[in-house]
Amino acid sequence: MIHKPPIDELAEKIGSKYALCVVASKRARQLMEQAQNQGITDFPDNEKPLSIAAQEIYDGKLVATND
Repeated sequence: MIHKPPIDELAEKIGSKYALCVVASKRARQLMEQAQNQGITDFPDNEKPLSIAAQEIYDGKLVATND
């Protein structure tokens, strides 16, 4: 479960909790695929891909679009 950053703040940045779930999970999958392609088995500081995606959303590096 994600504790930092707070889920309510993340949902506000994306628009809804549903959209947050979709965006964060897609980004986490991308991170896992990139790591597998590069032969990386562990993420820095043992962070999980979903936590990295959540932090990217919180930092404004990742935004949701209506495509």
